[in-house]
Amino acid sequence: MQRNNIRLLTTLLVAMTAGSAVASSDDAWKEFAADVEAKCKEAAAPSVADARAVVDPFGSEHYGLALVTGRPKGANGFVTHICVYDKRSKAAEIGSELDTQALDLLPDE
Repeated sequence: MQRNNIRLLTTLLVAMTAGSAVASSDDAWKEFAADVEAKCKEAAAPSVADARAVVDPFGSEHYGLALVTGRPKGANGFVTHICVYDKRSKAAEIGSELDTQALDLLPDE
């Protein structure tokens, strides 16, 4: 009888913990995405005005990923950069400017 009570309590504990783990996991991913966005915008600030970041909500195993777009400082036009955020150090780096025509993957009609 006591073994059944222990099993029941263990099962209930696991079930309750699993529910809160999912909730905190969603919150943690939202926090992660917000941090990637902020750090990528900050990293782009020296060269990109009015930067916007589109964040991969989960990134890769080791890195957060985002595309940062905006106006190049001191010039006209529109630029796009890849931003890589190290999940361990929480540092972000911006890649070189991407050719926006290369990003246009839709065929001409």
